[in-house]
Amino acid sequence: DWKYRYLMVSEVTTVCKATKQDRPRKSSTLCNIPNKLCGTNYPVSIAFIVVNEFCERFSYYGMKAVLTLYFIHYLHWDKNLSTAVYHAFSSLCYFTPLLGAVIADSWLGKFRTVIYLSIVYVIGHVVKSVGAIPDVGDSTVHVVLSMLGLVLIAFGTGGIKPCVAAFGGDQFDEEHTEERRKFFSIFYMSINAGSVLWKNGRNLVIPVDCICETNSSQHVINFASIQIVVFIAGSGLYKKSPPEGNVLVRVCKCIGFAIRNRWNNSKKSPKRSHWLDWAEEKYPKRLIQEIKMVFRVLVLYIPLPMFWALFDQQVKLGVCFCVVKMLNALLILVFIPIFDMGVYPLIGLCRIKLTIFDFCRFINTHTENINITVGTEEFYAAADYGISQNISVPRGEYNGVVCKTNSDQYLIDLGLLDFGAFYTVILSKESNGLTFKKMEDIQANNIHIAWQVPQYVFITAGEVMFSITGLEFSYSQAPASMKSVLQAGWLMTVAFGNVIVLIVAEGAGMEQWTEFLLFAGLLVAVSIIFSIMAYFYTYVDPDQLDKIFREDTDDEKVESSDGKKNEAVSLTDMPKQTKM
Repeated sequence: DWKYRYLMVSEVTTVCKATKQDRPRKSSTLCNIPNKLCGTNYPVSIAFIVVNEFCERFSYYGMKAVLTLYFIHYLHWDKNLSTAVYHAFSSLCYFTPLLGAVIADSWLGKFRTVIYLSIVYVIGHVVKSVGAIPDVGDSTVHVVLSMLGLVLIAFGTGGIKPCVAAFGGDQFDEEHTEERRKFFSIFYMSINAGSVLWKNGRNLVIPVDCICETNSSQHVINFASIQIVVFIAGSGLYKKSPPEGNVLVRVCKCIGFAIRNRWNNSKKSPKRSHWLDWAEEKYPKRLIQEIKMVFRVLVLYIPLPMFWALFDQQVKLGVCFCVVKMLNALLILVFIPIFDMGVYPLIGLCRIKLTIFDFCRFINTHTENINITVGTEEFYAAADYGISQNISVPRGEYNGVVCKTNSDQYLIDLGLLDFGAFYTVILSKESNGLTFKKMEDIQANNIHIAWQVPQYVFITAGEVMFSITGLEFSYSQAPASMKSVLQAGWLMTVAFGNVIVLIVAEGAGMEQWTEFLLFAGLLVAVSIIFSIMAYFYTYVDPDQLDKIFREDTDDEKVESSDGKKNEAVSLTDMPKQTKM
């Protein structure tokens, strides 16, 4: 009886499985330590997982927010190449989750996979930062180090994504389905909290030089490192499901055998209800059923990349993207609890406060640091191509802008800084004093940015309903041995969305408004198709596999009685999963 009492505790299972005579006295106390948050059904371990995700997203968005600007102003690439590499990097970040999922489910387990790939992630940030230091090599070295760093970051962050989400779902007991569903909402909030904190902390748009030489670069690397420390700190509280062996190889062999067997024997043998049933001669029925479950979900995901293709059109807003993207992240933090309470987000729109953002920044090519005063706003640009923060200034004529160095003071005439524009001013030292070149990155307009708020309200509402539901759906419909794999399948819809954008943007040569209209029309068509597919989808409960295949053990075809015995043990010992 003591065994069953101790097994009710979710942690310290190895201690609780000890024999009665050699069970340590201290273990009894340890097994009774509460592992729930404040008397709720939420495990304490999820706090470490949520903080870990927050730190990882903070560092990721801190780097990615200026990536296009870094390509244009530091590597001196043109806008088209910069945009293409940006989307290629984004796609790679969402293709690599499949690799991380296979490693976690097949060999290392989710816990160790997150730790090892987090180290790769930190190394990527360090290499990327070194590549941005002007004194390190020539332009070729900068490009090579930058690309190598981005590849390492993509493999690190991509491999972590499916493992962290699935690992968080594993922490909940079978009966706590509602708490697990809310965890995915909290998890998604931590992602956007990292984004919002970074953008607010750096005045919405981060200077390009912050990638390597200022405190902002240190923040990126520090938070990436803190992520590892926090995740390891919760090690003693986690439920750690062991890997199931080489899942991908077994799945591929089973599929290959089913195809070959059907091709060779379809005319001789009676027809079977599903093409995977042709693998029953060699593989367990349970494995075949699990593959069917995964395939049914993956087929359902086929139309979904079009959502992300349209969603990622926001990046084409240029620097203004950072402003509206911050609004998007803020709205997500507001909408998630509203959705969880069952109230649609349109109810709270009347309380949204709007702020006008008109930006200006300075690039200093002088050998001395420069302090610039524009009206009431103060800018600081470090020497040798330092870039100031981006600060909003009121519309007006600025004829006497003061620029102070350690040795001198200059006055420059910036002229009109118009409403809605974004200006970059390059300061250079010439023999006759300080000269400047004013560039209008975003043209002035007479349309207030607040007109974009209603659109972003609906975009954010769609993202909350789409993303969080997708995360939880992918977890609940996956068999125990393929939780991370199906999470990766969900994330790959984002990758294919970026691929669609790349193909259309590079191949079609359309105007921007035409692209927006094209993607919106395609998403309408895809939504209709997806609605039909979802109507015919039947929810499954992975826990029922234990019950079904316990009853059918006698009918399963195995190679030997030992194989049959081992299989029965593995099915019985599989961890129970939560219900949808």
